[in-house]
Amino acid sequence: MNDHLIELDSMERDPAVRSREETLRSRERRPASRSRKPPRRMELNLLSLVLSILALLLAGTALFLLLREPQELEPEPPEEEPVTFRFGDMVLEPLEGMPRNPYDKDAFSVDEKGRVTYEKNGKRARAGIDVSTHQKDIDWPSVAADGIEFAILRLGLRGYTEGGLFPDETFQRNFQGALDAGLEVGVYFFSQAITPQEAEEEADYVLETLAGRELTFPVAFDWEPILGDQARTDSLDGETMTRCAAAFCKRIEDGGYRPAVYFNRTQGYLRYDLRDLTDYELWLAEYASPPDFYYHFDLWQYSHTGRVEGIQGDVDLDLAF
Repeated sequence: MNDHLIELDSMERDPAVRSREETLRSRERRPASRSRKPPRRMELNLLSLVLSILALLLAGTALFLLLREPQELEPEPPEEEPVTFRFGDMVLEPLEGMPRNPYDKDAFSVDEKGRVTYEKNGKRARAGIDVSTHQKDIDWPSVAADGIEFAILRLGLRGYTEGGLFPDETFQRNFQGALDAGLEVGVYFFSQAITPQEAEEEADYVLETLAGRELTFPVAFDWEPILGDQARTDSLDGETMTRCAAAFCKRIEDGGYRPAVYFNRTQGYLRYDLRDLTDYELWLAEYASPPDFYYHFDLWQYSHTGRVEGIQGDVDLDLAF
């Protein structure tokens, strides 16, 4: 027994032995195995789940707040006002498809003779007159020397009571005189047609009188109301007027000449449907400068009280654009 105790004492005193024993005891006190801790992937999945739940909570809160607040509706765009223009006391809407007046108001001026001129981008409108028996005998060389470049001559007329066709008594003389003076020449017919058939009859009368003579300016249909007297045309409506003008122009065009329609602003706005006449030249009578007629025109009669050398009394003055 004592030997055994001695042996134990000597083992306790031996450092190496004691160290091995302590090591063994330490291992016995450790947990069974570190491999039982949750793996790294499981931790990441748990974190993702938590973040997803937080994101859903935030989104739900934002949606709740958004629905609680009153929403400001965007104002609807205002309806566009229709384009209109004035004629006297009336407000008119433009004809769809009808070309607008293209002329620059700043390009109009008045020369030293009191005549209107128009010049734009180096191009100048030509100065002219239109005449009939009212001007009586005309000194055409003096007219040309006074700066007139063209003349539109009345060829004939229809009576406004019985509707007969008559020549202008000065036409033949004026035609030759204007040509000899070097002016460009066109003609017009004073119409009182009440049907397209009568307008065609007037056109045939013009073609027969011209007999193929060359013109450098148009052949114009000039339908005018008779003021201060009873006329067979008093009750003619605008639709029929338009059909008459178109019938005359078509016949003149078929005869090899350039047709035109003469009208004032009242006829242009309230009587004629100018959309049916855009294939032909338009000759406007408006005695204001610059002209404010809303639609396109090719010729402009701007005065009926003009003065020109070689003509006694008043004469109509025109510009050709």
